[in-house]
Amino acid sequence: MSDPYFQQLFADRIGGANYGKGTDIYKFEKIKRAKRQALADFPDRVLLDFGIGENDAMAAASVRQQMAEEINQPENRGYADNGIAEFKEAAARFMQRNCGVELDAATEVNHCIGSKTALAMLPACFINPGDVTLMTVPGYPVAGTHTNYYGGNVFKLPLLAENDFLPDLANVPGDVLQKTKLLVLNYPNSPTGKTATRAFYEQVIDMAREHQFVVVQDAAHLMLSYDQGPLSFLAVPGAKEVGVEVHSMSKGFDMIGWRIGWVCGNRLLVQAFSDVKDNCDSGQFIAIQKAAAKALDDDSIHQGVRKKYERRLQKLVSTLQACGFQCEMPGGTYFLYTPIPRGTEDGTTFESGEDASQCLIKTSSIVTVPWDDAGPFLRFSVTYEAADEAAEDALMAETAARLQALKLTF
Repeated sequence: MSDPYFQQLFADRIGGANYGKGTDIYKFEKIKRAKRQALADFPDRVLLDFGIGENDAMAAASVRQQMAEEINQPENRGYADNGIAEFKEAAARFMQRNCGVELDAATEVNHCIGSKTALAMLPACFINPGDVTLMTVPGYPVAGTHTNYYGGNVFKLPLLAENDFLPDLANVPGDVLQKTKLLVLNYPNSPTGKTATRAFYEQVIDMAREHQFVVVQDAAHLMLSYDQGPLSFLAVPGAKEVGVEVHSMSKGFDMIGWRIGWVCGNRLLVQAFSDVKDNCDSGQFIAIQKAAAKALDDDSIHQGVRKKYERRLQKLVSTLQACGFQCEMPGGTYFLYTPIPRGTEDGTTFESGEDASQCLIKTSSIVTVPWDDAGPFLRFSVTYEAADEAAEDALMAETAARLQALKLTF
């Protein structure tokens, strides 16, 4: 069958004339396929799924009740456009109460339909052909993808254990800095679990001023901070002069799928985001914004979510350490990022995170996510489903038994 006439019309940014013809398989698709095969090969063996990255619980009952009430209100049926005051004010109160950050709700906060959309839109505010976005790897690629869409370039900053999973900003080449428009950060960091320090943010602010670029700090996991309180980038003096912070209600509030977050910080940057947003969407459903405002005003919600995932991570760290893994409690997120084993006693060797991950799925029905961007690592998520602590403990015991049976070498 010949190609359709429009095969030649696809934009270069998504593959041009070769769009749809590639044979590369995205790693998450490989994991899905291996999971299906493991279920087929071992139908009586429970899949231990540490690969998912979505909260396992529903949103709080009070939030769902608020949503149920709001969907029946006729005043909530229209377009929200750039958001309602009720949500922005709740976000500002939340930031002041939990992070010590003062914000003008009317000019320094705007909602987004999840943090992903904000990270996709912000490059449109700044990136022209040839401009550079600095991005940490491993990490969430959306801002980089859209930088490339606009003809810009991404300069990758590897997060290495020897640098405590912070980017080596001091060694970014001068010619790259001359073209840099954006620095995209993510702390607490997914997938490494590293939390930022005030000193690091001070370095970032000084560098942004010197080289005149904008900082975008992705704070999706901020309320899942364990080694310190939630440190907002905007809580550091000078941050609001150089950047914005992007927040999500998915991770810290069990609101996966509700698609609600916010961008806050410098008012002109928030305005630029809002102008682009106004040409991309018509706002999140007002009932969702009002339910989210309810969640933001109840600190017991994010405190309970954090407590659960901290407990699960502590159990996972102990389990993996007992099986030989070199890992420690992460500073934040619900991810555990650990170097891969070298192989198994029967002579199998692992050259990459993908090798190790595929082995665990195929031989032991243990699902993880491989990361090979900055060395071979595995990412375990504690968002598995477990009804109570007894179920968590049983899952850890089964995990240990299967890993020990593999006779891994390190």
